[in-house]
Amino acid sequence: MRFSHLFSSAAAFALFTAVLASDVIDLTHDNFDAVVNPESLILVEFFAPWCGHCKALAPHYEEAATALKEKGIKLAKVNCVDEADFCQSNGVQGYPTLRVYRNGDYSDYSGPRKADGIISYMTKQSLPAVTDVTTENFEEFKKADKIVALAFLPSATDAPAAEFSATANKHRDDYLFGLSTDKAVAEAAGVTPPAIVLFRSFDDPQTEFPYPLASTNAKEIESWIQDLSIPIIDEVGAENYQTYAQSGKPLAYLFVDPTDEKLNDYIATVKPVAAKYKGKVNFVWIDAIKFGDHARALNLNEAKWPSFVVQDLQKQLKYPYDQGAELSTEALDTMVEQFLDGKLEPQLKSQPIPESQDEPVFELVGKQFEEIVFDDEKDVFVEFYASWCGHCKRLKPTWDSLGEHFANVKDRVTIAKMEATENDLPPTVPFRVSGFPTLKFKKAGTRDFIDYDGDRSLESLIAFVEEHAKNPLDPNVAFGNKTPAQEAAQVVLEHDHHDEL
Repeated sequence: MRFSHLFSSAAAFALFTAVLASDVIDLTHDNFDAVVNPESLILVEFFAPWCGHCKALAPHYEEAATALKEKGIKLAKVNCVDEADFCQSNGVQGYPTLRVYRNGDYSDYSGPRKADGIISYMTKQSLPAVTDVTTENFEEFKKADKIVALAFLPSATDAPAAEFSATANKHRDDYLFGLSTDKAVAEAAGVTPPAIVLFRSFDDPQTEFPYPLASTNAKEIESWIQDLSIPIIDEVGAENYQTYAQSGKPLAYLFVDPTDEKLNDYIATVKPVAAKYKGKVNFVWIDAIKFGDHARALNLNEAKWPSFVVQDLQKQLKYPYDQGAELSTEALDTMVEQFLDGKLEPQLKSQPIPESQDEPVFELVGKQFEEIVFDDEKDVFVEFYASWCGHCKRLKPTWDSLGEHFANVKDRVTIAKMEATENDLPPTVPFRVSGFPTLKFKKAGTRDFIDYDGDRSLESLIAFVEEHAKNPLDPNVAFGNKTPAQEAAQVVLEHDHHDEL
């Protein structure tokens, strides 16, 4: 027993010592800038102690911190339970969130979560982001990746070397960057320094930066590369969709059967339009057989290929080309031009309007959204849900109870729900739904929406409605042109009518 006790004490002491000797730096809102901003490279983990993924990462993070310490690379962490406000203000939405910081600016960590992977990734991050290009490696270097950015400068310190280097550090995982001060390399490329050239394995193979280099900045260089990194038209799939999504530009899809012998002809029909509107709309072709569900989500209701649709990614609005009409370059050009001019009406998906509304919660569909939600006389509280969503299913009985609670004042406040995957929001709505359930409250007489971020208990939901409602929620208080007596009589009539049913 005494030996066991001694062993336990020794083990606890060893663990305590190991924790004290951690090579991971603890950060708070007080010391974050002072520690992170001076570092040319530091990895920061934002974590929550209760998070299972964070617990699994912890020993690997510690091991990597110890190994990388010898290379002068620091690892740090922020406890987002203790520093909740700080993490929220820095846009941390999930755990663990890993960011690579360079002198205060960060990019997302996209490497492995095991010790050896972290060590390897951060070691590569410490290497120069810009490769020195000479006559010996120029031809090989410019073809080494799909996108290669190469700066031709009189010297490594001439403008915009610093801005180019900052861009390279930020996008070292996305593109290949090089710098040459060799006049022979510039002559071989057919450019006059100073110049920045983008070499691509698609479209125009060599494009020169079109703006004055002396006054350019990293943001302009970054934007230019990102625009040119997207082909005039390319196949889209899981591996490159985020490139298009992050651009924020509208996305035009050509849905086609990839086994169709006319595939290249269909792409050739769209390509002149894609080239004309390059920079304003991104164009892709997509496997209609593999991604048929996505076609239906974009309101292409028939399995008829080829089909074409433009999606406004910002507003999540869809503009499908008539599936009964033949695709032609001229017709597509007209359609895209009308879309950009704001003259094209989106096609809104909607379930049928329910024949009756007998439940305590109003079943809202797309066709009725503006009529019901923008009713100036009523406060409206809407749950946007998806039928497959487990959280939504758990909320349903509580949401039904919320509707029942306010049933006797439903002429003043509407408790509603909408299946957001089956109904599109009209363009007049100032938000899009990206997660389920999403709860939004609109005060009577306004078109402003208030997010509900509290717990999902009935008591909290009731309190939220009572706090934000503009209309009186006591049926004994007059509302509109009715007297309290008329209000009471109306409640009795509605109750009696309900009983008769």
